[in-house]
Order: sequence, then C-alpha cells, then structure tokens
Amino acid sequence: MELEEIRVAVLRIEGTNCEEETVKAFKNLGVNAEAVHLKQFYSDTIKESEQRSLFDYHCLVIPGGFSAGDYVRAGAILSARLKSVLRRDLEIFIREGYPVLGICNGFQVLVELGALPGFDEDKPISEKPQMALTVNESARFECRPSLLKHENKCVFTNLLDLGRIVMFPVAHAEGRVVFPNDEVLDRLVENRQIVFRYVDEEGKYAGYPWNPNGSVFNIAGICNVKGNVFGLMPHPERVFWGYQQGRDDVYGDGAIVFKSVIDYLKKNF
Repeated sequence: MELEEIRVAVLRIEGTNCEEETVKAFKNLGVNAEAVHLKQFYSDTIKESEQRSLFDYHCLVIPGGFSAGDYVRAGAILSARLKSVLRRDLEIFIREGYPVLGICNGFQVLVELGALPGFDEDKPISEKPQMALTVNESARFECRPSLLKHENKCVFTNLLDLGRIVMFPVAHAEGRVVFPNDEVLDRLVENRQIVFRYVDEEGKYAGYPWNPNGSVFNIAGICNVKGNVFGLMPHPERVFWGYQQGRDDVYGDGAIVFKSVIDYLKKNF
C-alpha cells in the first residue's frame, strides 16, 4: 500500500478531547486521517456524504478524553455503544489484521469492550471484560511525564528497539491495571503481550510516582495476542514533536507509534 492510500479513522463522541492532536500526528506523516463521530458509522440521521463504514479505513484509533463523561466507569458507555453497533465489523477488522489503537480513555474502552487482552485470535472481542483499569492508587488525577520501557513489539512499536526507554506523558484518574487472577497476567507475560512498563530514570521498575497509578507489574500498555490491537495509558500524540520534550530533534518519542503502524500498513496491505 502506498502512503497516500492509507486512511485512518480517529473515533470521537461527546467527551473525547484528543482526536485533533491524533489526526494531525498521522497527517504530518503523510497519510489520510480524519476524526469520525461514532454516529457516522451507523445512523441514518447523518447525511449520506458524511456516512462512513469501518472498512473505509485501514486503522482505527480511539483517542483520549472523557467519553460520555466517564459516567458508570471510564470507557464503559462508549464500549457499550461500540459493541451494540459495530461489534461484528470490529471483529472482522481485527481478524483481518487491521490495527486498532486505544490511547488513555481509548485503552479503557478497549478493555471494557473485551478487545484487550485479546487472547483469542478467532474471537477478538470477549463476551465480558477480562481485566480492568481502575482508580489510581493515589486517588488523584495524575498528570506528569512517565518513562516507559519497551518490553515487546507490536504493530504500533515495531520500529522501536526492545529495551528502549521513551517518555510519554500521562493524564488520567483511572489507569491502574488490575486482573481478576494471576492467570491473566501469566498469559500476558507468556504471550509477550506486555508492550510498555513504567520505569524510573535508571530504567528500573519502581513504584509511585514512576508508576503513576499503581498498575500491577508496572504495566503501561498491552496488545492482543495478534499484536494489532494496542492500548496504553500514556499519550504518544502529546510528544509527537521534539520541541514538546524540549529537544532539537524534529520528532519526539511519541512519533514512533504512528510511524510504526504506517510502516506495518505499507508492508502488509
């Protein structure tokens, strides 16, 4: 696939607030990207010229923010709406290898939806959540730089060296990864699905504030078993440019996430 052929949908509803930065990150790398309201995928009240199909796109991104005000639980309402109107299409999309990214609130949505941890390739969306992202141990909204160690590659990190430490900022109140039992964590480790873990300035796994939410095993981001669905709490789109990290480099640490998925799409579709 040629660069100019790639189309990315960044989902939005009431309460999402990071879609524009995410769209601009992709556009600055030369691909077609647009913010698409969920209703454009299913509602006949939308005029025909603005109606969309998930299969008009090669990548779906669920951005950060506070979708539906984070009522009930963070991501719960958007995930329920997705499951009710797009579940079949999403399962086909994921099975066929198309990438799905969830950033912060988007990660919460993917967990609530059952698309992560995504152990079953044939059934990429489980009937009920298999893990949770719950209230930070500090019981506060945490907004700070976070250091992440790249543990395992996925579609969105294939251009990043293993063991590399990057800085992505966090901004969330419900980002603590927890599991119902040790078996889920063990499977993630065995399947190499843990993509990023929080570390300190020396690259060591550490507690608060380096682990800003108290996540089990210092988990900051995971992928499904196929590697094409990826969720992370920190925000790569907020350090897309080098100046956002006080550096002279053109690109910041976050650009690698967008470059990696574009590289994957160019080579595989």
